Amino acid sequence: MAVVIASDLAKDMAGEPLLRGVSFKLERRDRLTIAGRNGAGKTTLLRMLAGETSVDGGEIALAKGVRVALHDQRPPRERSLSLRDYVLGGCRELVALEQELSTLAQGMAEGDERAFDAYARAEAALEHAGGWTWRDRATSMVRGLGFGEVEFDRELSTFSGGELTRASLARALAAGPDLLLLDEPTNHLDITSLEWLEKTLVALDAAVVLVAHDRWFLEAVGTGVLELEAGRSRFFAGTWTAWRREAAQRALALGRAIDKQQAEIARLERFVERFRAKATKARQAQSRVKRLEKIERIQGDPRDTRSLGFSFKPPQRSGRVVFELEDGRVEVPGRVLLDHAELWLERGEHITLVGPNGTGKTTLIETLAGRRELAAGKLRRGHNVQLGYLSQHAEELNAGGSRTVLEACQRLTGLKPNPARALLGRFLFSGEEGEKPLEGLSGGERRRLSLAVLVAGGANLLIVDEPTNHLDLESREALEEALLGFEGSLVLVSHDRALLSAVGMRTVAVEDGTLRSYHGGWEDYLRDREERHAVEEAAASAGAKATRNAGATKKAAATNGGRGGAPSSSRAPSKNRRRETERLEGRIEQAEAALARLEDELAEPGAWASPERSAQSTRRHEDARRAVAELYARYEALAG
Repeated sequence: MAVVIASDLAKDMAGEPLLRGVSFKLERRDRLTIAGRNGAGKTTLLRMLAGETSVDGGEIALAKGVRVALHDQRPPRERSLSLRDYVLGGCRELVALEQELSTLAQGMAEGDERAFDAYARAEAALEHAGGWTWRDRATSMVRGLGFGEVEFDRELSTFSGGELTRASLARALAAGPDLLLLDEPTNHLDITSLEWLEKTLVALDAAVVLVAHDRWFLEAVGTGVLELEAGRSRFFAGTWTAWRREAAQRALALGRAIDKQQAEIARLERFVERFRAKATKARQAQSRVKRLEKIERIQGDPRDTRSLGFSFKPPQRSGRVVFELEDGRVEVPGRVLLDHAELWLERGEHITLVGPNGTGKTTLIETLAGRRELAAGKLRRGHNVQLGYLSQHAEELNAGGSRTVLEACQRLTGLKPNPARALLGRFLFSGEEGEKPLEGLSGGERRRLSLAVLVAGGANLLIVDEPTNHLDLESREALEEALLGFEGSLVLVSHDRALLSAVGMRTVAVEDGTLRSYHGGWEDYLRDREERHAVEEAAASAGAKATRNAGATKKAAATNGGRGGAPSSSRAPSKNRRRETERLEGRIEQAEAALARLEDELAEPGAWASPERSAQSTRRHEDARRAVAELYARYEALAG
């Protein structure tokens, strides 16, 4: 049974058509992702489904009794509430059901026969919404989105903008709706919370409609795509990647059809021009004129065809070692974020820095960029290193008294007006858009301006913090291509796993208050993490089994008067354990090959040319040997 049916929806904005003929149907466990450029009407459609925006044409039909919850980017209005009260405030229907059941129970106790049927209906409705444990579910939603127990009773007025957005998402999830509407739910979530949200949505017994720019998230969650383009909609059943492939093929086929038709029209027009005045060909020419009039022109879908496209110029060559952090300690007032941290970067290497929110990633890269002092340890920068830094909030744009986009670009790059305008045009600030006031820029526009300044700097070391914030999908992919082609060194902090996967050569994770380096990119890190968890679970299971066996043996010995029982038959390893064992064998082979390559490299005299190089070479060798040893330890624990 369909949860919602949208039929031929229409919506106007400021007297202009925004949506026309939008139709789709959703059943439980359908998860529809809405695709479209900025301004296509994605958020407006969500608010129409939530009943918060009027429908100018068509119809939205909800199944009887369907409960709807919307999460969008507007912060909560009730700032005097505690986090707990705000989240539970989204569950008013469940609270009302509990109160109704309490009243009906009292009526049944007093012998009211009509209360029995009413009680059964109310109890069924509560069970449908998750049962009497709904408060526990609501609390788990809050925890899953990164809030600790101590924050439950804090007033919303004390939270940051990002925390308020997460609170809104927790409220929508806690309501246990039948139709869940999510506008950019991945904003302000770290990777741990993103993974939790993905699993939660996939397991949810509800219809979900969502708008997001996180490609990894869309692929993991979505079961269908509603494409909004030029006010019209097109539905595709399948994953996000499958839709992107189909859309690309469709665009290619459309382009070929347009080219073919244009060639045919040109041929007919040439014939008419040549033979219209000739009596012998006049009838044929007139026939072709009529054919031309009847041709229905094929046109591409009208859209804003502007897209972000840029690249970094080849930078100057730096020394082989770009920077080296030794035994570093990073602090904020009253708290040590990182201690005994080791980190190095070589010329041309791209590393990604990952870890939960609040563990010190931004503070660390501010230290690497020279904007903070180390509390302890040493940070050495290599020869001819030219740094380009992109902060998370683009604070540099407002400094220096600049009023417009062009003024800020000139001040930060040193370019003359014409070259500055040419640069801005590549970042979608063409013509008069260069005169936009800085105060009125959207988050996406500010991020594009910061990227323009970064590109113009010509740095050979880029340190970038959440560069995809506020960027749409097309701009994220353009940034990905530019960073992939960057020939210098890169330190990237991002929650965009698609970007991490594409760009990273080595992954550095913040773990237990220090840094741990993993060979390879995001997928390699994920695989290593899963293997470690599997080993830990196997070890815990083996320990529990050993404890049970010891107890059983002791009991059997007592039962047999001290005589040992018969040995148990050996059991074949499970399929999962065999798979993990095979995977670890492959990882060991890779790690040993990497160690062998490194030892060949360190056999060169240049690797020990100075005390600093010697220390670095020793540390790299120890790290590689430790990686092999740890994998063997996991292998042995799993095999045992």
